[in-house]
Amino acid sequence: MSPQFKNTDYDVMAIRSEFPSLQRSVNGHPLVYLDNTATSQTPRRVIDAVESVYLNHKANVHRGVHTLSQEATELQEHTRREVVRYINARSVKEVIFTRGATEAINLVAASFGQSFPAGGEIILTVMEHHANIVPWQLLCKHRNLSIKVVDINDRGELDLDQYRSLFNERTVMAAFTHVSNVLGTINPVEEMVSIAHSHGVPVLVDGAQASPHLSLDMQALDCDFYVFSSHKMYGPAGIGVLYGKEELLEKMPPYQGGGEMIAHVSFDGTTYADLPFKFEAGTPDFVGIAAFSKCFEFIEEYGLAAIESHEDHLLRLATDMLRDRIPGIRIFGEAAHKSAVLSFLIGNEHPYDVGMLLDGLGIAVRTGHHCAQPLMERLGIPGTVRASFAAYNTEEEVETFVRAVERVNMMLS
Repeated sequence: MSPQFKNTDYDVMAIRSEFPSLQRSVNGHPLVYLDNTATSQTPRRVIDAVESVYLNHKANVHRGVHTLSQEATELQEHTRREVVRYINARSVKEVIFTRGATEAINLVAASFGQSFPAGGEIILTVMEHHANIVPWQLLCKHRNLSIKVVDINDRGELDLDQYRSLFNERTVMAAFTHVSNVLGTINPVEEMVSIAHSHGVPVLVDGAQASPHLSLDMQALDCDFYVFSSHKMYGPAGIGVLYGKEELLEKMPPYQGGGEMIAHVSFDGTTYADLPFKFEAGTPDFVGIAAFSKCFEFIEEYGLAAIESHEDHLLRLATDMLRDRIPGIRIFGEAAHKSAVLSFLIGNEHPYDVGMLLDGLGIAVRTGHHCAQPLMERLGIPGTVRASFAAYNTEEEVETFVRAVERVNMMLS
């Protein structure tokens, strides 16, 4: 594929100036951070927001009549309203704060999954992250369910014909990733949701890799549940979001018990709080949640479409340069619709060796199975080297990265 023309109006240096971590050196080299699929770096405005809450507004939310508690509550609930707007949910009742996308999936599996009848089948795909496999396996063990798996083609695209064929009267759930964290494949989620709904089957979409890069519209997508994490979209760690249709969340039992998720407690029985608080037991990370609102501000200030175009340009540039300059390069994931993830191997060299040598040159990439071991088994490899791009990466960093891979290739030859 040919490199896409870059957007000359996109001020990547202004973006980089917001990220203190990008100014450091690693092993005597300027840091080139290309592990954004695992976690992104954090802009100063988010860091400042965290500091501001600790300095000025730290008090438990929803539990005090005093001023600090009211301020902390408003900061948390402002972020909830921002999430509703960002994903086009219908109301704040549909947005649950969790500790991450993983906990959000576990919540749905453990709570919503209680209604699944024995003998039911859950449809997953071979490209799922472990976080969208293991919770369903745990549920299967408790409820006597089974899992059916959708395969991919050689380009890393899902086999939609097989996906359609797996639905039957026993299917109780479909759960799949919006964007593969290994292949970068952008799945046709609207079509997949529509197919599932035509069979009366509810759908969960793992949006951890989509939320920083793609426009999200829950009304257009029409999925029943959608999950994502703050730390992958320039935000604090330990914050996640579960979107769920209100009518389903209302019927689901609580996932955890404790403070905040109750209306009244006695030893004779307990009644639960209204949505969304029914699923938010205990003191939340209200500091991180408050700061998370600044991520939406950051993304929208520079423009999600512009960021996506910039990342796509870097992906295409890096892919072409590796193919042209690295003999024996093996790239995994060549879908027609792809996000800014580049997984590769240099011949038969072990990805760990390549990653360690790249780190010595200041290049931060991810190596290994990327919490997607079934996909690695499908590809017949132990793992990959993965470079992934974000709003702040530059063409110069792509060139530095490719030169480093060239050097590593010579070291290992």
